[in-house]
Amino acid sequence: MTPAIQSAVKHLRTHDPFLATIIAGTSATPTLVAHTDYYHELIGSIIGQQLSVKAAATIQKRFKGLFGDAFPQPEQILQRDVEELRAAGLSYQKAGYIQDLARRILDGSVHFDTLDQLSNDDIIGELTKVKGIGEWTVHMFLMFCMGRLDVLPVGDLGVRTGIMRLYGLETLPKAETIRIVAEQYKWHPYESVASWYVWQSLSNMPKS
Repeated sequence: MTPAIQSAVKHLRTHDPFLATIIAGTSATPTLVAHTDYYHELIGSIIGQQLSVKAAATIQKRFKGLFGDAFPQPEQILQRDVEELRAAGLSYQKAGYIQDLARRILDGSVHFDTLDQLSNDDIIGELTKVKGIGEWTVHMFLMFCMGRLDVLPVGDLGVRTGIMRLYGLETLPKAETIRIVAEQYKWHPYESVASWYVWQSLSNMPKS
């Protein structure tokens, strides 16, 4: 457990008795480790949308197989038409999304080299320009790729379900209610870690 995660756990234990119970009941460690392979991560996120981990891994392997088992550069992706990408098992939509990401990288409308200098909101604004990348995908990217500890994924079904059960709510909370819970129990600046423990409470850990 990194010093930052240790600080987060101590903070949440102190301020949130509900999460303190979950933290005490698990030996698992929050998996919020930053890496900088942003391009690969986003391609993987698009491929994995609405698929099981196993199915996504199979399609990603086939996708790489189209390019000699190496992860393709953006220009290589744009040299293939949608039907060729479909041969890997991608839907028309996902093939189009991947090509849109590649196109935006090449034309400079998406900049990975300065991404870590931006705020969470600015990163959301930058990446949601890409077709097929919504706020939820960027929230997962911020947490599990960039290792940001202050992300509150208000649209995630697991977080909504976990908060409903953990805090005794009668219905699935909407974004504003989730923000109120986070504020009431002083999650900031460790919203990502709090959310991780909410997922842990469901034994339903998300995949990056």
